[in-house]
Amino acid sequence: MAQPGRLGMTDVQKSELWHRWRKGESITDISRALGSFRTSVSYVLRLHGGFAPPHRTRSPHALTLTDREEISRGLSAGQTLRQIAKALQRSPSTISREIARNGGRQRYRATQADKAAWERSRRPKACRLAQHGKLRRSVANKLALDWSPEQISGWLKRTYPDDETLRVSHETIYKSIFVQTRGVLKKELQKHLRTQRAFRQSRCSSLRGAGRGQIVDGVSIAERPPEIEDRAVPGHWECDLIAGFAASHIATMVERQSRFMMLVKVNGKDTNSVVTALSKQVRKLPNQLRQSLTWDRGMELADHKTFTLATYTQVYFCDPRSPWQRGTNENTNRLLRQYFPKGADLSVYSQAELNKVARKLNQRPRKTLGYETPADKLQASVALIG
Repeated sequence: MAQPGRLGMTDVQKSELWHRWRKGESITDISRALGSFRTSVSYVLRLHGGFAPPHRTRSPHALTLTDREEISRGLSAGQTLRQIAKALQRSPSTISREIARNGGRQRYRATQADKAAWERSRRPKACRLAQHGKLRRSVANKLALDWSPEQISGWLKRTYPDDETLRVSHETIYKSIFVQTRGVLKKELQKHLRTQRAFRQSRCSSLRGAGRGQIVDGVSIAERPPEIEDRAVPGHWECDLIAGFAASHIATMVERQSRFMMLVKVNGKDTNSVVTALSKQVRKLPNQLRQSLTWDRGMELADHKTFTLATYTQVYFCDPRSPWQRGTNENTNRLLRQYFPKGADLSVYSQAELNKVARKLNQRPRKTLGYETPADKLQASVALIG
């Protein structure tokens, strides 16, 4: 029968915990399935940073419990070390060290020696960030600029293509942040991650979206031309509102090809306020960058005809309950929650402050752009057209 481990759970329970965590189950569901306290499950996850510890196995060359029992019997029978070694087909020096480190001939016990050997085998290897100071400092500096681990990893590969010591995977960066026992990156850097979570979430966890309302005389997204769908040309935008405390909102605009974003201060959620604010912002763009705008089924753009007349920009509307049709915008809105948490009063931000946040995101490299920045990508596209 498995014995409870250091955290009060058996090996079987721990294995089940990590299996369920990888499947995306919540902490509450896992604790209920294991018959354990929610705080106990949370403690295990925090201790390991949300990463399942690797399964430990014994080296095929190491002494087994059976070998140690043979050693114990040989000692009891008064055999010499060479006789015991010959019977086990081991080197006499191996048997000598085994007995010496476990109490000597008089105090050697097979079970205790085997447990001690298992504990001594815990030799965590220093991770890559701990071994390379320049790499560690580069990663810490970029995290402080709110770059994601994946962006940092891609930027390093692009910036130092010939220096293997300046390469690190994004998973290693996450582990170094979340698993504080590594002692590599400061815990304070967690606040620069977009989600600001205390430990790594399962890859199977998901976010859910929902559609809203109906639009009169709206042109369906199904009628968008192919060049918009395949992001062949710039000037096509996905837009939405993010909500805050006391019915405060910010309009978000993301250019499909470059992922360049703009934030727009709106005085209300009503269609007049939204159309007025968006029209003012879009009219600042050069003509080649105001080709189309895609919105969901929210009534904020019910007066889309006025918007089109004011900006000469075609408006398309997504299907009901289909947020993935504005996937670029949905992803950007999640990034923005790092700066505008749910429940925050969005009305206190000026347009200048919104521009500052947008500029920060536009100057961060994106994996989908080959780790170019949205600002550079848009500039290159406009120059090509011009």
